[in-house]
Amino acid sequence: MKKEEMTAIMLPRGRKNEENFVIVSVNGRSFKIMKGVEVQVPVYVAEVLENGRMMADEARRYVEKMAE
Repeated sequence: MKKEEMTAIMLPRGRKNEENFVIVSVNGRSFKIMKGVEVQVPVYVAEVLENGRMMADEARRYVEKMAE
């Protein structure tokens, strides 16, 4: 089996009442990623998280635009 390319990420801590981790599932594999701690994850997991962040930013901009 080919070794996966890894990268370091650190997710920001959430509010007091939020979970202190995020679960990411890709092709049947799940990863529980702690917030506020630098961790090594496969590159594709980091890409999924980045894409999610970008989509949340886009949605926030859209809502703000519609509220004007």
